[in-house]
Amino acid sequence: MTHVEIVEMNGQLLEGIGSYCLRSKKDAEGYKGKNKWLNQQFEKSLRYFQLLEDRKQVGFIEYTDAEYSSRVIHADDYVIIHCLWVSAVGKGYGTQLLKKCLEDAKQRGKKGVAVLTNDQTSWTPSKDLFLQHEFQLITTAPFHFELLVYPFNNDGAHPYFPENWQERLTRFQNLTILRSFQCPYVEVATENILAAAHKLGISVELIDLQSREELMEKSPTPYGIFSVIYKGQLISFHRLTIHSVYKRLQKLMEEPV
Repeated sequence: MTHVEIVEMNGQLLEGIGSYCLRSKKDAEGYKGKNKWLNQQFEKSLRYFQLLEDRKQVGFIEYTDAEYSSRVIHADDYVIIHCLWVSAVGKGYGTQLLKKCLEDAKQRGKKGVAVLTNDQTSWTPSKDLFLQHEFQLITTAPFHFELLVYPFNNDGAHPYFPENWQERLTRFQNLTILRSFQCPYVEVATENILAAAHKLGISVELIDLQSREELMEKSPTPYGIFSVIYKGQLISFHRLTIHSVYKRLQKLMEEPV
């Protein structure tokens, strides 16, 4: 019989079991950076649950109170889900993890739970599971971002996005990377940008976001943890191949000022 359990991670378990993403490359800087980030966030409100099938990692959910979130969402007294992934599909594991989050948020007196989705990339959770469990699509933002919300009552204001996305982009004319290490793949994504920029002779400004306040002020997308901007235009908010970055930058270099 298959044995399934949901384990809440802490610093000690993280040393043993390890985090979920990039676990096949535990010596990678991105993996180490993610574990360091997790340990820092455990001291705040971050909850990180792994689902184990016969002691094998097959899924996880990561969420936190809105005031500590890495998503650019105004959501007072809400919980925000950063990530929810399962590798063993069709077994209801995603539902188990989501229900764990909803129950925890309700027990702690939160107003509800929110999640950021984007159908154009696998870097955000798929919205299908959330819609199946009565999350509501509240609003959208440029670049195909969607804000889904599960309110526990309808008495208060819903979470919302900022509205000055274009203004945020135009602040950056030089090639700029804004990043946080909430995601371990940010390191590889950064390396690909740097490699393509080097081929084109473009200098890169690298900004490591140090706080929730800085992220909320500067990020040009709701995703928050990785943005690449050049000449006031978004190059990407997720990992691209070196070739893809090269082509996008080259095209912008050729456009008249």
